[in-house]
Amino acid sequence: MEVAFENQIITLDTLKKGDAGVIEEITDPWASLKLIEMGCLPGGRFIIKMQAPFRDPIAIEIAGNLISIGRQEAKTIRVRKQIS
Repeated sequence: MEVAFENQIITLDTLKKGDAGVIEEITDPWASLKLIEMGCLPGGRFIIKMQAPFRDPIAIEIAGNLISIGRQEAKTIRVRKQIS
């Protein structure tokens, strides 16, 4: 089954629990290194598993790992949302 994604690129912090998507790019070079080490690579598919109150931090599952990302870092991750 082929997965479809929206054409519009948005930032990870705008998504809600249960949303899925694919990472397009990470715009902050300093955060990029840390995020890549955790498995957040462009082209990686993810799903938002949890959000703390006030949406910070966000827990995503990517490449079989559950990782926590602060809202400021999430604003630097450009994604396309998966169409349900």
